[in-house]
Amino acid sequence: MEITQAHSAHITGIAEIYAWHVLHGLATFETEPPTAQEMHSRLTKVIESGGYWLVALEAGQVLGYCYLAPYRPRYAYRFTLEDSIYMHPEAAGRGIGRALLGEALRLAEADGFRQVVSVIGNSENAASLALHRSLGFQLTGVLKSVGFKHGRWVDTVMMQCTLGAGDTTLPVTSTTLSGRAGTV
Repeated sequence: MEITQAHSAHITGIAEIYAWHVLHGLATFETEPPTAQEMHSRLTKVIESGGYWLVALEAGQVLGYCYLAPYRPRYAYRFTLEDSIYMHPEAAGRGIGRALLGEALRLAEADGFRQVVSVIGNSENAASLALHRSLGFQLTGVLKSVGFKHGRWVDTVMMQCTLGAGDTTLPVTSTTLSGRAGTV
């Protein structure tokens, strides 16, 4: 298995994985799968905003993906990211998600980010909750019944992971962060 920066060649696999979760799962509150073109637009936006989008590949096939994007657009949030992670259903339980998210967190910490927030759809999503806990995320809250999907009310779970020195030291200058953008 290889973990690498996502790019255009991975969009079909990314879109297929996400479509499965949209149609069958509760991790995302989207109800209509976005097109591959829309997923490419999202990838571009994440990368151009200084975020990270990684894929796990095996024999050229996308097994899963993880991205860290700016948490909110307001400037004061510039040292905080939000994660999203989705696995191909047949690749679940193999440690691939942990490898993906672990690498994304490592990159973000090296670049000076201080916090990562996770908004996990479905408080019964034991695998995602365990994954995040295993990488240092702590529960910060539950928003009860804020979504309605597949005929039921669904919670979202808020978790947070401190990177590096967290809030114990001043951050690096914003120019260090804003100058890091890749190509798609």
